[in-house]
Amino acid sequence: MRSENVSRTVLACGVGAVLAATALVYVPELVGRTPAPPPGPAERAVSAAHAGARAALPDLVALIGDRERWLKAHPGDDASWAVLGAAYTERGLRRADPADFSRAQGALQRSLTVLPADRGNLDAQVGMAALANARGDFGTAKRWGEQVRKTNPKRWSAYPVLIDAYEGLGDYKAAQKATETLAELHKGAAVSARSARLFRNRGWREDAGAAALDAVALSETAADKAAALARLGDLAWERGEPAEALGSYDTALRLVRDDPPSLAGRARSLAALGRADEATYTWQAALARQPLPDLLLEAGELSDSLGRDGDAQTLYGRLRTQRLPGAEVALGLLAADHGDPAEAVRLLRAEWARGHRSVRVADALGWALYRSGEPKEALGYAKRATDEGLRSALFAYHRGEIERALESGGPARRHLAEALRINPYFSPLLAPRAREAVKALGDLPDELPKDVRPEEPKKRAEGSRTKA
Repeated sequence: MRSENVSRTVLACGVGAVLAATALVYVPELVGRTPAPPPGPAERAVSAAHAGARAALPDLVALIGDRERWLKAHPGDDASWAVLGAAYTERGLRRADPADFSRAQGALQRSLTVLPADRGNLDAQVGMAALANARGDFGTAKRWGEQVRKTNPKRWSAYPVLIDAYEGLGDYKAAQKATETLAELHKGAAVSARSARLFRNRGWREDAGAAALDAVALSETAADKAAALARLGDLAWERGEPAEALGSYDTALRLVRDDPPSLAGRARSLAALGRADEATYTWQAALARQPLPDLLLEAGELSDSLGRDGDAQTLYGRLRTQRLPGAEVALGLLAADHGDPAEAVRLLRAEWARGHRSVRVADALGWALYRSGEPKEALGYAKRATDEGLRSALFAYHRGEIERALESGGPARRHLAEALRINPYFSPLLAPRAREAVKALGDLPDELPKDVRPEEPKKRAEGSRTKA
């Protein structure tokens, strides 16, 4: 179980994310150009979109039905086609159903046929960027998003898709600039959540926590508040505080029963607290609602650590046959640790060649190279993953093991110990191995120079921007 990146459980990004914010956030301006839907769930979804908030899934489904009915009678309404495409994308993300991405493609292309991009159809272009991100095609998402920004630099809805695209491509400076511009153009829970992610990625944990709390306070819908609480729980989990994380997830689940990200977070927290049977049951509930690749891998590794080989293999098999867009990192880690490391290298090299150079891809490729017997080449990718700013226990562990294979005892000891300081529960399979590795390496003698001794936790600049 390796939840080191908030976007892994959504975006997953990861793509994300990778995608904590809804696709409807990206197209709020267009709804005002269509006849208002009747009061009810669809109207609530539209209101949430205008505020940049997360719509409840039943309301999102109602909006899809409303626009489908409208478009049967009004097929020339480009704005409604764009709304429908964005809604399909969001539903596909929430349900982990790639069939909705094909529906979104058709709806958005129809919108662009009615009103082409060069005639000002910014709504459909932003929708195309969101769809590309959902599919893990970050280069295409970047092109669509930058085209919208060039046409209208103050259109705030273009920036969330650009942030996701830049992060997927590993361009964190551009992602930071886009996040700062978004904060200047728009306010609300979704913007605070984006700021929290930026601070987290830079290693500014106190700032990330403060921004996540702002997102909770600014949330205008139960669905939005539950999503913000889940992000707050993720941050606590990454700090190695499972009890605090569990509190946030449970509060979110009281607002939105069976919220998949909160269920997944609850499951990993329960496992860390030694409540394995509850964790297994909760993983089953989470996967029944959102069988994302990263979650399948996490749940499988929990079963693996408990000696439940049959359950683990079933979950690994589901991941191998699922083939959702954006699953390459999860599939690569699965192959590296539970299959064919050479296949993992081939898969992840292809991602790297596509320009997908996020820290997640760098870490996974480095680990796959190490597992396939190439630790020297692996170290460069591991350094790229750990040096960007994100404090990840998994990344530190991977780097430490690679350095250990290269007989670099001091750096290996430092990074393995760091993984356990960041989050001693980061993986039910790998955290025990990290402890064993640190023990095997032994303590450093006192006379070693300070620059090769492990850093003390109190001296790490992990808190806020003022410490960085």
